[in-house]
Amino acid sequence: MKSFKLLVSVLVLSALLISCAPSNPTTVNTEYILTTDMRDGKFVFLGVNENINGAVNPALRAKPGEKITVILVNSGHGKHDIVFPDLNVKSDTIDQQGETTSVTFTVPDKDIALTYRDSNHAKLGMSGVLLVGNVAMVEPAELANDYLVEMLGAESTGETVEYTLESALANGQMIFVGKGGDIDGQTNPDLKANVGDTVKVTLISGEGAAHNVVFEGFNARSEDVVGKGNSVAMEFSPDREGTFAYICDIPGHRQAGMEGKFIVGSGVAAASAAETSDTSYTSAVKTENASVPAGPADAAAVDIVRDPTDIPAPIGNRGPETLRVDLETVELSGQLADGTTFNYWTFNGTVPGPFLRVRVGDTVEVHLKNLPDSMMAHSVDFHATTGPGGGAVATQTQPGGETMFTFKAINPGLYVYHCATPMVAQHIANGMYGLILVEPEGGLPPVDREFYVMQGELYTAQPFGTSGDLTEDTTKLLNENPEYFVFNGASMALASDTHALRANVGETVRIYFGVGGPNFTSSFHVIGEIFDRVYDQASLTSPPLTDVQTTLVPPGGATMVEFKLEVPGRYILVDHALSRLQRGLAGFLYADGDPNLEIYNGEETAGSGH
Repeated sequence: MKSFKLLVSVLVLSALLISCAPSNPTTVNTEYILTTDMRDGKFVFLGVNENINGAVNPALRAKPGEKITVILVNSGHGKHDIVFPDLNVKSDTIDQQGETTSVTFTVPDKDIALTYRDSNHAKLGMSGVLLVGNVAMVEPAELANDYLVEMLGAESTGETVEYTLESALANGQMIFVGKGGDIDGQTNPDLKANVGDTVKVTLISGEGAAHNVVFEGFNARSEDVVGKGNSVAMEFSPDREGTFAYICDIPGHRQAGMEGKFIVGSGVAAASAAETSDTSYTSAVKTENASVPAGPADAAAVDIVRDPTDIPAPIGNRGPETLRVDLETVELSGQLADGTTFNYWTFNGTVPGPFLRVRVGDTVEVHLKNLPDSMMAHSVDFHATTGPGGGAVATQTQPGGETMFTFKAINPGLYVYHCATPMVAQHIANGMYGLILVEPEGGLPPVDREFYVMQGELYTAQPFGTSGDLTEDTTKLLNENPEYFVFNGASMALASDTHALRANVGETVRIYFGVGGPNFTSSFHVIGEIFDRVYDQASLTSPPLTDVQTTLVPPGGATMVEFKLEVPGRYILVDHALSRLQRGLAGFLYADGDPNLEIYNGEETAGSGH
């Protein structure tokens, strides 16, 4: 079906190319249009126009002395060009889906068979023949084999090399583990083959999360495998020597550790290969790619914003108890902005996760359930926990699984919790964070209103403000270059009528504020208000700071601020790194009541930005 859709797209593009081309039959007698494709694990040219439509590596025909044009359309399978080596004719290289290149030349004035090929992939099947005049047909496969001998100086070994890998979690990383043979038990083992070998790789999901295996430099990629014990297989034939990377290209998995070496022949790349492809073995952060087009917005996307008033009642003056906390890790499509959706990873279906409230001395029994339709393993790390990983080492939970651990809340304070499954920053950026309040003995002083607000960042492949269904970008994440800053998960979420904060003049407001991050410190500020009390770094046992305008909160940190509303109006919650306001970071607090002209007396004017 994908090939059919691609062919239709290419036909449409081809029609446009033909219609837009100048008509000059005295200059170009014949025009052929080819596209790139994969058939039975091999790269091929696919004919598009006229009598070569649908033909694999079609035989092109010309009259002696005729001038012809050959147009090549890239279908998206890596870098390609078209070369007529006997005539020293070579097109430009194209590497983007839909990109085109072409060559125009005059064929020899005699009967002859000429080859054409892709200079990068001829040995994997991209080779055909141009028949000039009255000559017999030559099989393209024979031409490809001749080209292999020409390039290597010898026949390839033609052996079949088989490897089995299994995905796993170990020492805080995602890894490939070798199964059987010389690589048995090895982490990210070196895989070896010779040019022209058939390489067969089987990938087993060892822990249930989604994975794949990709061999860079060869456009060789397996299907995704998900579900513990399930497997996928792939095969390809390396066409040049060198040392390459094999990886899992599901976002974040390579960065979390799923990368090994694929050594072909001597492991040293020829100069020509190095010039035509990116074959370096590296774990470095790469330059960000150009913007990826968004898909259509998901009509089924839900509101993932945690309502800022969704807070359990105060603990009050009670003794220690044992409390059960149930968390579900839910991957779902959520509304990032009007007309814009994103695939969030959440605790209990919202960002942030639920506000948890206990008292010092309580024993907390945490049950973490990962929904069966999840593509990822998940976990939870409570900063309020004293113990290895904050509980993360006990809660690495596969799709469909459930884990449990207990901890005693021995330190009062306001603490962040978050997912701590590799790549940890990716899980946090996609929405997996929340706050847990450990009240001191006797509870907190009463206030009239309590609100729950957390700041985070989203790293999308598409620029800020793009409509449609956006995708995550781990390169931007590693480069700390977010497109969105958000309160409670979505762009301008707390500025909406649905989720804005509301109180009355004369009331005391308390905001529990945290930063999920994963990377940026917040300069938390409420425009038009002064914090009467700031519990710096969320310490509830230290004397609060008083009369504070702006307070710093680092990623993975929190604060508790309190102030009394004296004047009615709209107050804006911001990070006073105010450029972030332009990337979706603002919330509204509406104070209702009678004017207090003694404290504030002014007539509103347009254009203040507030």
